[in-house]
Amino acid sequence: MDVEKLISDVKSSSVVPAKITGADKVHEFTNMDLVMKLHYIKGLYFFSSDAVEDLNIYDFKKPMFHFLELYYETSGRIRRSEDGGGRPFIKCNDGGVRIIEAKSSKTIEEWLVMNDSSVNDQLVYDQVLGPELGFAPLVFIQFTWFKCGGMSIGLSWAHVLGDVFSASNFINIWAQIMAGQLPPQSLNNSRTNNKFINPLLSTVDKLPFSLKKVDPVGDHWRITNSCKMISHSFHITEKELNQHISKIFGPKQSAKVKPFDVISATMWKILAKVRGESAEPGIVTIISKDNSCDREITQVSNNGQMISIVEANNVKVSEANVLELAKLIAEKGVDETKVVEELMEKENGTLDFVVYGANLTFVNLEKANIYGFELRGKKPLFASYNISEVGEEGVVLVLAGPENLNGKEGGRIVNLVLPEDQIEGFKNELREELGVF
Repeated sequence: MDVEKLISDVKSSSVVPAKITGADKVHEFTNMDLVMKLHYIKGLYFFSSDAVEDLNIYDFKKPMFHFLELYYETSGRIRRSEDGGGRPFIKCNDGGVRIIEAKSSKTIEEWLVMNDSSVNDQLVYDQVLGPELGFAPLVFIQFTWFKCGGMSIGLSWAHVLGDVFSASNFINIWAQIMAGQLPPQSLNNSRTNNKFINPLLSTVDKLPFSLKKVDPVGDHWRITNSCKMISHSFHITEKELNQHISKIFGPKQSAKVKPFDVISATMWKILAKVRGESAEPGIVTIISKDNSCDREITQVSNNGQMISIVEANNVKVSEANVLELAKLIAEKGVDETKVVEELMEKENGTLDFVVYGANLTFVNLEKANIYGFELRGKKPLFASYNISEVGEEGVVLVLAGPENLNGKEGGRIVNLVLPEDQIEGFKNELREELGVF
């Protein structure tokens, strides 16, 4: 397949806040923000022709000018403090977010049938900050018109800004403003964005299991792997998911089980089989939403994330019962969030780490409101999020499934980023385990 010919007529422009933010306005990164700085979030939405009929690029850009007054940080550019040891921060200089326009000769139906993550990458701008860090936009939004009249909207979001919940809130609020809905009163800009200062002296004396320290990257924020990483995605329907859970836990216990735990346990076992005994992932990382963290809807931050590790101990993962692994994930996670924050505070945010893919990493995005992005009152035909710039152990994201895609209701979308040489083995094992690939 010639990927390059799928997209044409590419144009770029920028949108800035309608009012000047102010020459001295800055956004300080939290310690958790800086831990995630080498990773990037990719959101992708498909809309039918009746949702975007007669809309042009100006209709989408016009509300952004006022919208970016709320999200002024996303229009800034990264600088380093001269008196803070080079700790990065955002200078809110209204540099703007970058807009990409493109066309495709395919219909949305033809595109989705290809079910190829490398093809979907063409719909979301391939973003890496640097090497001219001070000039690099933090957010790209790509509009791609299809032959059928439908459209995809791709969001490329520097993870240092915030997590997937921040990114999806960003695009949902933009859609609300575009629809003429005034933002809630709480969306004023009275919030402060101070960096996290731990009130306790740091007690960190070793690297948390959830992190992998890498050589300094300077002003080019990207990960260097020894192998090529490939994305793969599959949809497990509500019916298939319930059958799988019932088979493992039995009908009486199924209602008490969290789908994320079962899906993660199943993926853990499958990947242990694929990698073999010598490379079996004995420790995995779990990233989930910290429900105790209260932040405003327009506050961009990674502080709402909880990072935990789960160890298999003496369990041979490739031969373990999925029930046993699911219970480990549900009950035996060790929260490393504060230790990670303390380490970054101790080092003043200047060290470089891999989080996704330092260990095999499972990300719980079931509660992310990715179908809250509506155009003319219509939800996306399909929506999904992924992570780019991932370490070699790989990442698995679990998201809510579409309400109706090719006649398949609900369930979960599972997105993976794995070393290229593991993809085919994974598909084979997945087909055997779940009957899907």
